[in-house]
Amino acid sequence: MANPTSDKTILRALAGEEQATPPIWMMRQAGRYLPEYKATRAKAGDFLSLCYNPELATEVTLQPIRRFGFDGAILFADILLVPQALGADLWFVTGEGPRLSTITGEAELAQLRSVDDIHETLSPIYQTVRNLRQELPKETTLIGFAGAPWTVATYMIAGKGTPDQGPAHALKGTHPAVFDALIERITEATIEYLSAQIDAGAEVVKLFDSWAGSLKGPDFQRYALEPTRQIIAALKLRHPETPIIAFPRQAGDNYIGFHEATGADCVAVDDSVTADWVAKHVQPGGCVQGNLASRHMVTGGEELVSETQHIVRTLRGGPHIFNLGHGITPDADPANVQLMIDTVRGA
Repeated sequence: MANPTSDKTILRALAGEEQATPPIWMMRQAGRYLPEYKATRAKAGDFLSLCYNPELATEVTLQPIRRFGFDGAILFADILLVPQALGADLWFVTGEGPRLSTITGEAELAQLRSVDDIHETLSPIYQTVRNLRQELPKETTLIGFAGAPWTVATYMIAGKGTPDQGPAHALKGTHPAVFDALIERITEATIEYLSAQIDAGAEVVKLFDSWAGSLKGPDFQRYALEPTRQIIAALKLRHPETPIIAFPRQAGDNYIGFHEATGADCVAVDDSVTADWVAKHVQPGGCVQGNLASRHMVTGGEELVSETQHIVRTLRGGPHIFNLGHGITPDADPANVQLMIDTVRGA
């Protein structure tokens, strides 16, 4: 558990402290909405080269801290670096997103590397973490992250993002042994990856389960909740003082009890649930993070101000980290980000 007397407000929230002004950071805060990011990305040549260049990845992680003074800095990387480290081919198509070689049966599964072999590929990421611990302001919390096993598996099975995660659901039904083995491999790799980030200096780590909402009934328990529980339990054995944020996006009623069921120090919530509902059903379990709709970073105006104020005031009765309900989009206006921050800190 984090130190409640820390000068880092995010660590204090994660330790369970109620704060009149919640700490704030933003998912994808280093990214395509910032002109300085675009310039650095051009310098790197392509997205993966940027991820694997510690000097430039450090720079883009620091850019939103310099510009906005967020309370947390999240490592610049990508959830699909773990599949690549496991031996999947990974490339990015301009304007379309990531592409991977696919896992459709036992043959492809057998070709994946051992979990023990991932660190050579991922070593530049750990160097970025070490760089950031040296360069971040003393009051800024360094957040590491990984994708949760179900979400990562959906990309490894389909070879790309899909609207309904259909290929993963299909493999789960037709080849359950292959699917379960893939989830287990990703779970083991994620434990090693996040543990190495913590060893390098990450003060908090976050699990992004972006497609958790497409798992229904027992499947949510088996493939979203249980892998998260296993990862957190393993990390807590190695790093008992490191807090962990879990984000089972669009979990709906499955947000209820997620703290206790997984051991997460904080549950991040998306904007499909209201702050009032979160205060009643999720926040009693511990720290919550969220949940302003990302569209406000595009549209701005009085609606941004009023909704931000409502979230801050509604979640003031317990530990809260202010964030968006999903990542900021490339068409966002940096001026609206500043307006959000000013509103949070003045609410």
